[in-house]
Amino acid sequence: MGKILSLLVGAVVVIGGIILLINWWYELLFLCRGFIPVFLIIGGVIAVLSGLSEIKDTKKMKQENN
Repeated sequence: MGKILSLLVGAVVVIGGIILLINWWYELLFLCRGFIPVFLIIGGVIAVLSGLSEIKDTKKMKQENN
């Protein structure tokens, strides 16, 4: 009985999510437009820190080899 109940609840939740997605489409796009710059900033900071770490490691390797 539990498997059938979980299938029914899952189907109801999926249908509800689709209905809400259709009704709130513009709000979802507004939210996504707000998150894109934040993700770009975080990704850029991670890339810069990764590059700095690589430069630091390269300098350290050169010092160890000399």
